[in-house]
Amino acid sequence: MRSAWLKIFAAMVFVLACWTSFLPTAAAAPPPWETGHSQPEDLKIKVVIFSPGDEIVSWFGHIAMVVEDPRLNHRRMYNYGMFSFGKGMLAKFAMGRLWFWVGEAPVYRTYEFYKRSNRSVRVLELNLEPEVRQEIAMALAVNVHPDNRDYLYHHYFDNCSTRIRDLIDHAIDGQLSAAAAKPTGQTLRDHTRRHAARNPAVEMLLMFLMNNDIDDPVTRWEEMFLPGELEEVIQELEYVNKAGETVPLVVDELVYFEADIEPTPEEVPTRWPGALALGILLGALGAWLGRGYFGAPTSKGRRVAFGLYNALIGLVIGIPGLALAVMWAITDHTVTYHGENLLLGNPLTFLLLPLGIALAIGSTAARRWLRPLWIVLTGLGLVLLPLKLLPMFNQNIWLPLAFILPILLGLGFVWWRYGGDLEGE
Repeated sequence: MRSAWLKIFAAMVFVLACWTSFLPTAAAAPPPWETGHSQPEDLKIKVVIFSPGDEIVSWFGHIAMVVEDPRLNHRRMYNYGMFSFGKGMLAKFAMGRLWFWVGEAPVYRTYEFYKRSNRSVRVLELNLEPEVRQEIAMALAVNVHPDNRDYLYHHYFDNCSTRIRDLIDHAIDGQLSAAAAKPTGQTLRDHTRRHAARNPAVEMLLMFLMNNDIDDPVTRWEEMFLPGELEEVIQELEYVNKAGETVPLVVDELVYFEADIEPTPEEVPTRWPGALALGILLGALGAWLGRGYFGAPTSKGRRVAFGLYNALIGLVIGIPGLALAVMWAITDHTVTYHGENLLLGNPLTFLLLPLGIALAIGSTAARRWLRPLWIVLTGLGLVLLPLKLLPMFNQNIWLPLAFILPILLGLGFVWWRYGGDLEGE
């Protein structure tokens, strides 16, 4: 159980933060392109893509930029995914106010770090005029200054990938954003599910927590919050340079290391049939345990089993419901606000945990409270069905609904049908 909750916590951190290698960076002398020792024609600007890894915190991949001066044999990596694990970090994360910064890192040592982590390292050299290469190199060097480096992180709209996307777009006079303005038919929820598909439980949790802000179709430009999507776009893009020539944006590609891992699926997995089947099974199990308890309320074994089953539902559904309510009420995690899934799991659902344990122990008060609580919880779940006919209820909740509603129906029915017979005892 402890391991499962550690994975859930890591997933919540991951969906709201762009985790990286956290390689330490130390204050360094200004690079030659900042001091004026580099010549524009000697500079190379590269985008480095680090593929998703096996661990939860690496599922979305990472990206960085490298500036090289081969003549002076000098190179530096610029990483927009840095943040501190220091004092107050957890509180800032919990409130959705986590500040990231861009930091410098050694190039080949970073490549080797990702190689040891079995994550692919692909390097794309950008085809830019010398003066544009110098402009980007200077912008990166200035960005890492203490007064400039920090930014308020947002997983979808301001992260390590979008920062580099915007820098490239500015360098080619907006031609990247213009080429990527067309809607794709995909949503941010689709992309989140694709990258979380390797763990259905974490995928379900993320779909429960996030609201309809991620359900509108997005453009190719918005998809580039993902490093892999940015990589695909710049590889395919041709643009008009300052000489009026149409040229490819990427002039050279190098695969430093190719990892032997399962690739991220291209399509969103179809989960609802399995979620529905599991929900029906758990709902039927709850009804069966309840029928056994109500048929023989003096049986200690049946009471303990049914009480603990109620507590389990409070743990699995109630804790995420409580978290969702808190994140809406007091944090800046905007993708959790006004989530429709609060009708499926909420702070009331969390009450099943202590009340279920109390029932297992033999509390008659817990038994009296559980019946009306289950009737309310089941009613809230059923209310969602007609509400989904209204235009304002447009959140994609079908995966959590398929799993949770049958559980509510099974336990709600058994408490409504048989629980009243015990109230006078």
